[in-house]
Amino acid sequence: MRYSPLGSGILYILLGSLFTYFAIQNVQEDGWGFFSYLLVILATFDIGSGVKMIAIHFKLKKTVRKK
Repeated sequence: MRYSPLGSGILYILLGSLFTYFAIQNVQEDGWGFFSYLLVILATFDIGSGVKMIAIHFKLKKTVRKK
């Protein structure tokens, strides 16, 4: 089963938001530790990938319309 870039992008952004929430909770409870940095890095990669996937979706949609 193939997923569309839009669906994948939304999923990545949701996961990035979830990791951001967990990072904020972890920093409030324990301060900045290894796990907090790990969560922030994962959130950054997920949100970045989500934005890229959504951009790819709109580029594909634009090229299909031109044909």
